[in-house]
Amino acid sequence: MNTSFPAADALVRRDLSLLWHPCTQMHDHQTVPMVPIARGEGAWLIDTSGRRYLDGISSWWTNLFGHANPRLAAALAEQAKTLEHVIFAGFTHEPAVALAEELVRVTPPGLDRVFYADNGSAAIEVALKMSFHYWLNQGHGEKTRFIALTGSYHGETLGALSVSDVALYRKTYAPLLLTPILAPSADTYEALPGESPSEVAKRRLGELRQLLERHAHEVCAVIVEPLVQCAGGMRMYHPDYLAGLRRLCDEYDVHFIADEIAVGFGRTGTLFACEQARVSPDFMCLSKGLTGGFLPLSAVLTTTKVYEAFYAEYSAGKAFLHSHSYTGNPLACRVALETLRIFNDEPVLERNRVLAAHLGKRLAPLRDHPHVADVRQTGMIAAVELVADKTHRTPFPSTERRGLRVYLHGLEHEALLRPLGDIIYFMPPYVVSTDEIDHLVDTAIAGIELAAA
Repeated sequence: MNTSFPAADALVRRDLSLLWHPCTQMHDHQTVPMVPIARGEGAWLIDTSGRRYLDGISSWWTNLFGHANPRLAAALAEQAKTLEHVIFAGFTHEPAVALAEELVRVTPPGLDRVFYADNGSAAIEVALKMSFHYWLNQGHGEKTRFIALTGSYHGETLGALSVSDVALYRKTYAPLLLTPILAPSADTYEALPGESPSEVAKRRLGELRQLLERHAHEVCAVIVEPLVQCAGGMRMYHPDYLAGLRRLCDEYDVHFIADEIAVGFGRTGTLFACEQARVSPDFMCLSKGLTGGFLPLSAVLTTTKVYEAFYAEYSAGKAFLHSHSYTGNPLACRVALETLRIFNDEPVLERNRVLAAHLGKRLAPLRDHPHVADVRQTGMIAAVELVADKTHRTPFPSTERRGLRVYLHGLEHEALLRPLGDIIYFMPPYVVSTDEIDHLVDTAIAGIELAAA
């Protein structure tokens, strides 16, 4: 692996002497380059030496309309001249109210109340606590558990990690966590021979029904990532599962929490993934693309029914006492509002469908690669699964870090492709061109050839 980069400059040395980066074994940076970014421009990042990297992963799935987007930057600058922050308990402001009005307008019907937090994991914490507290206020304190899908990931704070099923993140902290009830994912990669994605969904719904028959009395909610289980390996499933899940949650009187943190705002082809099943969850968690990648902000939308279970005289002790210092931050709310206005003003989803079709067409030949077990896509999210043995889908030994080889090859050829293990995925900003998609795919194909050799 060629790891010689001009990036090892003074900024990198200062960084490595002080900082501890997320999801990183810092020892890796003895050989894996730390890339010092100076600025962003559209779908590109530019480092301190002037080298460019096409951002194929939207900087951890947050960026929608390009780095340093002038429209979002102007909205941020304008707001900064007026109000940067104010306590959100007992006070309000125009950006928070206007954003809430717009979120209620564009999300599925029935989600009429908005609770702000400051990141995706915090939104999950809010939804879990709110669901439990709803049942407690209704006299059902026995409901203390949650059902999550196998392979799910919902964040890394303790509550969010409690309803996650990715051993890489969960195993170390297991003694500190709640134990979820795991329902088999409708992941189409696990289809039986000849089974269609819709049939997988139907089979898995039958298994979920069996779990609910045994556990509904103690379950607050079922939590899922609609259509794509992102950090769990970009696993994808049919919308029929969401439709069936909504029916089961109604039948067994448990909540449906939709974690649209990564898949919302157009990633799956519709503004929200739940739209493809024509369902409304009881809670919808949003973050990442909410501000177009500019600032940390999250929102939990819920129903009037849930809200009213907390609305009482102070002495009743039913209030939802959960807060973050930067709840409803005016800067973040103003940028988020501008992000939604871009969706209103421009044919974003229509353009994305053209880009997604081009991406799918370019990736299709990899289905025949001897070390590719699967090529899958939902909207603007696509993934290529590398394996040692295609016939038996035997993975490469994890210690060989084949995906890391693709990442390093990408950096050498002006592309940011940060895999999930040996799963190479694509989630570019919506301002990417078809030529830039070609660059990403060509670079990935060459990297896969090297990695699988």
